Amino acid sequence: MPRYKATIAYDGTDFFGWQVQPGKRTVQLELENAVNKMAKNPEEHLRVQGSGRTDARVHAMGQVANFDLPFNIPADSVRKGLSTMLPYDIGIKKVEIVDDDFHAQFNAHNKTYRYRLSTTQYTDPFKRNYTGHWGRKLDPALMQQAIGDYEGEHDWLSFVASGFQQKTTVRTVYRATMIEKPEDDEIWFEFTGNGFLYNQIRIMVGVLLEIGSGSRPVDDIPRLLAAKDRQQARFTAPAQGLYLMSVDY
Repeated sequence: MPRYKATIAYDGTDFFGWQVQPGKRTVQLELENAVNKMAKNPEEHLRVQGSGRTDARVHAMGQVANFDLPFNIPADSVRKGLSTMLPYDIGIKKVEIVDDDFHAQFNAHNKTYRYRLSTTQYTDPFKRNYTGHWGRKLDPALMQQAIGDYEGEHDWLSFVASGFQQKTTVRTVYRATMIEKPEDDEIWFEFTGNGFLYNQIRIMVGVLLEIGSGSRPVDDIPRLLAAKDRQQARFTAPAQGLYLMSVDY
């Protein structure tokens, strides 16, 4: 069976995350329903393998997944066909035919995430599903000074939520940047790394917000990394501000 690689965008607002869960609406479930419909509902259910999970309310601009079909269809015809079968909050940006051994998760080299923070004093009703909101005065210079401390290979045990299943909490962050967007009343935090743990980025952003509001020292990130204690990093930024931007292979 030919293998296809799809680049996918979705609005996570009405999803319980990526992974199939009994009785829950998830992105993976919607995609598998469409793929199996395209394959004319074969006896063996066809699975869609994503590059990784995203949590409830988290969005994606560049999620990657692979799946097989029981017959050859041109890649762009697959894209168009799936697009007609999927709900309004999932978009298929691109489909490619790949080698049979391609695996969206295991072949990924790095991922880039963006966290959008609304800096308005009120919760903007038009952004409430697409940005996080802090509601306290922030000093961007302090966050800009601190964010570079995330770069490098570290043990991220202080930055992972309970319930994580990975064998190791060591990951490498290649790039950590902050971009001010005053014209949009937003600040963007962007992170590229070889992998991220459960809630890791939202906790990283939460620490930056505490630094920016003066409730945590500007040089506290190295101490948190060395502590390897989740109780030391208290705040997890809201899910709706997080976007999976791209996956590199």
